[in-house]
Order: sequence, then C-alpha cells, then structure tokens
Amino acid sequence: MSKNTRFESNAATREPRWLKWTLLTLSLGFFLFFILMPLISVFFEALRRGWGPYLEAVIEPDALSAIALTLTIALIAVPLNLVFGVSAAWLIAKFDFRGKQLLTTLIDLPFSVSPVIVGLMYVLIFGANGWFGTWLIDHDIKIIFALPGILLASIFVTFPFIARELIPLMQAQGREEEEAAVVLGANGWQVFWYVTLPNIKWALIYGVILSNARAMGEFGAVSVVSGKLRGSTTTMPLHVEILYNEYNFAAAFAVASLLALLALVTLVIKTWVEHQSAQRHSDASLSTEKMT
Repeated sequence: MSKNTRFESNAATREPRWLKWTLLTLSLGFFLFFILMPLISVFFEALRRGWGPYLEAVIEPDALSAIALTLTIALIAVPLNLVFGVSAAWLIAKFDFRGKQLLTTLIDLPFSVSPVIVGLMYVLIFGANGWFGTWLIDHDIKIIFALPGILLASIFVTFPFIARELIPLMQAQGREEEEAAVVLGANGWQVFWYVTLPNIKWALIYGVILSNARAMGEFGAVSVVSGKLRGSTTTMPLHVEILYNEYNFAAAFAVASLLALLALVTLVIKTWVEHQSAQRHSDASLSTEKMT
C-alpha cells in the first residue's frame, strides 16, 4: 500500500473531535447510570446499617439454605451442560447427518422461549395434575416444588451457552487435524483429548462461565417450579425477592450483594479468558508469520 493510499484511508476514518467526545460522553453516561450506579447502590444499601446486620442477613438459616441450593444447582447443571455442549458441538461441527439443521435450531430454543413458559411447561408435565403427575404421586417421586424441578428448569435455560460457543469455532477449524490423527492411528478419545480439546479450550471455559452465571442467577423458570418454599426450594434470587416483599430491605440487599459479587468474579474470569484467548491467537499468528 502506497503512502498516499494510507493517508487517504486514515483521512476517511478520521472523525471530528466533537463527535468523538459526544460518543464517548454518551457511552460513559450510559455505563454510569444504567450499570455502575445500580451496582454501587446494591452494596451501599447492603452495608448501610453496618457489617453486623449484613453478616446476620447472610448467615441466617434461610439465606444459607438459599446459597447452598444455588451452588448445588450450578454444580450439577454446569457439568451436565458441559457434556451436552461438547457432544453437540462435536457432532454438528465434525459430522454430516440428516437433521443437523434441526438439532442446531433446537439448541437455540431456550434463547427464544420465556423462562416463565419453561417453568409452566415442566409443571404441566410433572405437576400433580400434569401428564405424569399421577404416576409420580403413586411412586412417591417429587419433581415440582423440589430439587429435581429446579434442576430441570436450570438445565433447560443454560444448556445452549457452551454449545453455541463451541460450534462456530469448531466449524471454522474444520476436520483436517482430526482426520490426520485418525490416519495416524489415534482412537476417538485420543483425537478429542490431544487434538480437539487444546483448540477449543478457551471457548469451552468461556461457555462454562456463561452457563454458570445463568444457572446461579436464573429467576423466572425457577420461580415457577420451586414453589418458593422458604428454607427449602428458594435459590438466592428467590430469597432476595421474598425478603424484599417483606420490606426487609437490608437483608434483601445483603443477599443481592452476594449475587453481585459472584457476577463481578464471573466478569473478571471472563475478561481473563478473553485475554488468554486473544494472546493465544496472537502467538499463533506470530508463529505462522515466522514460518512463512
């Protein structure tokens, strides 16, 4: 590219100073009023009465039960989504089969269905008056208003995240490396562990982070199937709602601050993963340039 061409390209993308500052002011103003201030207000309200009431609200039995249930749901739902996401992405990206487009569409289904509808769907299927309600009652199996129902709802709303992170990446990478490994005598597990997994590692971690964040923060679907039995089937978001409706604002904001802390930790990990992924691509590009 000639010097004149580079100058013309830079001139074409050069914007007036007032426009740059206007866009910057609007962006910072939006961030301040719609993101930063609400986040600060949560911690401010949580600690308004001091550390004593804050700790009491966090360690009281119902709050501990909500925290334990939230973590339990995440610890079960995320690994299941991990297995499904990797399997679905591998199948869609590496193989051709009839119904492939249908499977891809079904993976996106939770993005287009309201979480409340998801909860109602499970109630209609597993509730006392649902399709399998009589059979479940006869066999003393409880799904709705119990841990299994909350887990089913959480899995449904979170299972696309890992698959949707992996599918585009694995499709872009193609099948050449896996096919070469098979020709050299590697079995399916060896191909996945030594060829596929290193290439998708950072996207996989990113998908797990998103899935975990949604599992811990889900409200709509869980609200329908849980019954909001205090100290039994209330997750942290549901516990916050109960406390707020009881006008126990200090305790509500205290528990909400824990969710905000989890969100901030998730954001930090997400940023680190993005940095590592970008660094890896940069190193790979430099290696390619040196080889050529």
